[in-house]
Amino acid sequence: MEPKILVSVVIPVKNGEGWLDETIQAILNQQIEGNFEIVVLDSGSTDGTLRLLSKYPVTIIHIKPEEFNHGLTRSKGANLANGKYVVMTVQDAKPVSSFWLQQLLSGFIDNTVAGVCGQQIVPHHPDMNPAEWYRPVSKPELRKYHFANTQDFKNLSFEEQLAICRWDDVNAMYRKDILNRLPFEKTDFAEDVLWAKSALQEGYAIVYNPLAQVEHYHHGNYKFAFKRNFITNYHFYKYFGVFPPENRNLILEILRVIKLLVMESGISFIQKWKWFKYNIYLLRAIRKSNGALLEGIRNNNGAHLDILYRKICQSIPQAFKHGQ
Repeated sequence: MEPKILVSVVIPVKNGEGWLDETIQAILNQQIEGNFEIVVLDSGSTDGTLRLLSKYPVTIIHIKPEEFNHGLTRSKGANLANGKYVVMTVQDAKPVSSFWLQQLLSGFIDNTVAGVCGQQIVPHHPDMNPAEWYRPVSKPELRKYHFANTQDFKNLSFEEQLAICRWDDVNAMYRKDILNRLPFEKTDFAEDVLWAKSALQEGYAIVYNPLAQVEHYHHGNYKFAFKRNFITNYHFYKYFGVFPPENRNLILEILRVIKLLVMESGISFIQKWKWFKYNIYLLRAIRKSNGALLEGIRNNNGAHLDILYRKICQSIPQAFKHGQ
């Protein structure tokens, strides 16, 4: 008789050869009180991804590239998974600890909890932006959100709702039975925050456990930063009514970057100068992206704003490793 699966780890993949070895090995090294499986959703990889995956005990589900959707594809993976719990992660996220899955499980503190979300961190690696390195300022603590009277959630401001629903499918675990009843919606981005909002409105609880950490980093050029920021804020406006920040003080942001770089004694002056210029580059892209979306919101609405979104973001920007 086949052993019952406690956890299914579902990973959407496309051309992930540069990351998957580390990701899969870190998952297989997990110490957990129960059996687990890895389910890979490949949407037309053309590099060595499938050859690499053939070395590992993973189940591969093939998705036609034109049929991939951030919400529906993940729901398909959850439906085909065998575990009582389903974990969503991505090809370039690496668990920090061998107890990552167990730490996610520990967040299911009662029967009201539909899902548990961990934390993304950027390690102190010379090829990763030091301004984004993980620098905890307080002790990580479990946080639970539950509105027995769902109208209490709806009465919150749009900004408060979004702050609570900063869910993240880079590092999240779900009860499969609840996920089947409340699947991800069809969307090309932010299926996770939209799910968190729906779960709270349906009377479920969500939990954040920052002890369940994965390393995850996006190194992108100006175009990547502009589009990624535009896509994120467009969906936050669409699903929560939250506007992108309009008057971000560029001087204060530059001073913050300088402070973070100066405090790192292990980085040479040349490296600090390189990363300073890179961060100015990103800040300009984000500032311009926010401005473009705000102008679109003011001058358009409804379908017209959607047309602007499709024009600017014809495809989801892809991250790449620094040096590629």
